Formats: sequence, structure tokens, C-alpha cells
Amino acid sequence: MIVQLTGTLLEVLPTHVVLDVGGIGYELGVSSSTAAALPQVGEAGVTILTRLIVREDAMDLYGFSTREERALFDRLRAISGVGPKLALAVLSTFSPAQLATVVATQDIGRMAQVPGVGKRKGQRLLVELEGVFTKDAELRGLVGLEQPTLTTAASAPVPAASVAAEATDALLSMGFSPQEAELALEGHEEAGATTIEKALSYALKRLGGGR
Repeated sequence: MIVQLTGTLLEVLPTHVVLDVGGIGYELGVSSSTAAALPQVGEAGVTILTRLIVREDAMDLYGFSTREERALFDRLRAISGVGPKLALAVLSTFSPAQLATVVATQDIGRMAQVPGVGKRKGQRLLVELEGVFTKDAELRGLVGLEQPTLTTAASAPVPAASVAAEATDALLSMGFSPQEAELALEGHEEAGATTIEKALSYALKRLGGGR
């Protein structure tokens, strides 16, 4: 695994950079935030944190200016339906601290501003990332959230009927039909999805990731 590279910057664009390391030019996909944080082209001794993603038909390198950004890239990619390009689009739109705030406030309006993320996918990302920030102490520390403050009323114990009703309302607000919402929520209690947050996540997964 290649976790960082140090060399001379040959090219810096909002979507990728080229780094010369010992005479070999490495192209790294980057967020616009990382591109803006790098020094001028020609600068030597530049260190970029990296992630190598191996696919059947390609080996792609991605670069990051901070540990926070790389950690969020990893967490975003772990979400079903989120590839490297979409993860970089999120990181180009928000700094790690800004993203933590968007998730904490469940701000669907701001999340939907990310290129390639509509209302449905934005809602799913918020649900998934809320759980990530709540459970991941390392990530909270990296973005400056020392305590697991990303808890909402959706996580509080509520009657089963209210869970189903509120989860249904959330699905309807995302554009799903009443029939889709009803079918998606079938069996959520048996599956252990007994809070609104868990029920919504359960339904979205059954709906194919919030198409």
C-alpha cells in the first residue's frame, strides 16, 4: 500500500496533480481543496498523503493534503454507491470540519449541493455519515469533535408506531411513493431497526441505496 509520496510537483489542477518521484511521474486524483493547499508547480520536497485503489482494469492513486481528508475519503468510499469521484466531490465542497457540521445538523440542503448528489442520495449520505461520526472516535478527533455530539432526536427511543410513521414521512419527503416506503420498511423491527435513524437506513438499503 502506498500511503504517501514525496517529490517535485509537475502539474496542479483542481482534479489531479502530477508528482515526480525519482524520475517517475505519479498522477493523483485530488479534491479542489487539496489542489489549492499545494505549493506552486516546480516545488521540490512536496509530500502528499495517498490512497491506492486497485480495480480489475486500473490502479488509481488519490492524494490528500491532510490526514483528516484522507480519513473522510476512506469513510465515504465505505458507503454503498459512493466511489472515489463522488468522495472527492464531497471533499471539494466541504472541509472535514464543515462536513461534520453538515452531518451533525442533517443539513440536506447543503449536502445536495455536492455535484452528483441529489436529495435522495444526500439524505442517505447524511444517515450513513451520522453513524460513522458517532462511532468513530479517531475520526471525531481528527475533525475536532472530541465528544460524540452527533446524536439527534432520530436516535432517541420512541414507540414503534412513531418510528415507522416518521421514517415513512422522511421517505416521502425524499420523493418515494407511499407504496415504496411501506414495502421498504417491512420487517424493520425484526431486523433490529428500532430507531428512526436505523429504520430509515434499513429502508434506503432495501430501496437500492436511494436511487
